[in-house]
Amino acid sequence: MSNRRDFIKNAALATAGVALGSNAFSASSYRRILGANDRVRVGIIGFSDRFRSSLAPSFGGHAKKMNFEFMGVSDIWSRRREEAAAYMKGKDYAAKDFVQAKNNDELLGRKDVDAVIISTADFQHALMCAEAVRSGRDVYVEKPFAESLADGKAAIAAVEASKQIVQVGSQRRSAPNYHAANEFINSGKFGDITTVEMTWNVNQPGRWRRPELVSQIRKEDTDWDRFLMNRPKVAWNPRYYLEYRLFYPYSSGIPGQWMAHQIDTVHWFSGLDAPRSVVANGGVYTWKDGRTNADTFTAAFDYGPFDQQDKGFQVIYSSRFNNSAGGVKEYYYSNAGMINLDTNEITPEGGLRAKEAGAMNMKENLLPKMSLSESAKIETDANTGSDPMTSLHMLNWMECIRSRKETNAPARVGFNHSVANIMATTALHTGKKVTWDPKKKEIIAS
Repeated sequence: MSNRRDFIKNAALATAGVALGSNAFSASSYRRILGANDRVRVGIIGFSDRFRSSLAPSFGGHAKKMNFEFMGVSDIWSRRREEAAAYMKGKDYAAKDFVQAKNNDELLGRKDVDAVIISTADFQHALMCAEAVRSGRDVYVEKPFAESLADGKAAIAAVEASKQIVQVGSQRRSAPNYHAANEFINSGKFGDITTVEMTWNVNQPGRWRRPELVSQIRKEDTDWDRFLMNRPKVAWNPRYYLEYRLFYPYSSGIPGQWMAHQIDTVHWFSGLDAPRSVVANGGVYTWKDGRTNADTFTAAFDYGPFDQQDKGFQVIYSSRFNNSAGGVKEYYYSNAGMINLDTNEITPEGGLRAKEAGAMNMKENLLPKMSLSESAKIETDANTGSDPMTSLHMLNWMECIRSRKETNAPARVGFNHSVANIMATTALHTGKKVTWDPKKKEIIAS
């Protein structure tokens, strides 16, 4: 049985084209067994801006209580390793013998790593997660979970073949206001979802640009081949390395960075794993700086049971970098009113009123005006940083490492949001209507 299981796991990663060092495969054989009072030693994979601004403070806020510490960092750029060591110096949640590993083989080849946090380039998340769980480590992996279907399938196969705890960085799943919205919708009091409108707008020409770092990084100070992983081998390009969010196939840009958060709530609240279809449009209309990922993007999704085409709802998603009006919005509509996750209010706005209901011999259908709970309110913002959602999400991961219970955002929900993202990206790139085959688990552009 174990040989067959190993074969399946190896085959899944081979399909995705990932090359792993021998240390990563043998690490699970000597992973120490944690007791309830043992300190959990966590490795950092990728010392990114997101990590230092939000993930590290969130971790630090709970580390003492949960008995966790950072033991070291893996980053292929020497500067990032040195910055990580300097950042951790004197922190009570970092080991005094903080390790600097040149790559994941070095980090995962150690015996003193219990878990890892992955905060690297978007396209690297899935295969690095697969690599870590195969080595016997629990994982917190930033979203998007995957930027290609093959990578997502390889990662989910590796996770499901392991016993490891995985938390995907979809932090809304740990926020009280989103839990309150989910409970209200699934109580039946809201009625069927009819439409969802979502926006994520900023006016930031420098969004995801790193010009100063681009001018400073040298190829000899990093490992370009390791960075590219299973993406096409191309000549050294510091913009691809540091401004990857602007360039496909290293990131899908808006879908992977922002839509991943919001579309995940659609799956959560509706209980549906994937959209039936999506169409999309967009382009680089304003910030013409050589980027290939859109600065303006709109997608329309059809969601509903695959065996009941007469039931369902539409999701309308839009995002732009050239005007911030509208900000971050998430509106859920039913025939009776709406949930506004910007204000965290349930209102009868737009609901069916008596004068309109008469022609169909229907009764007035209006939701009561009420709050999801003032105590539950956690604001969303386009400028991510240290935030309560991430803190709660990190705590949930830590607690689940101790209890071995499933996290709020396990790998399969990351796979699901990735399917929606990849479908939308495919629709944008091809100009075609894209559908999902739930039996074959394949994306079809027709």
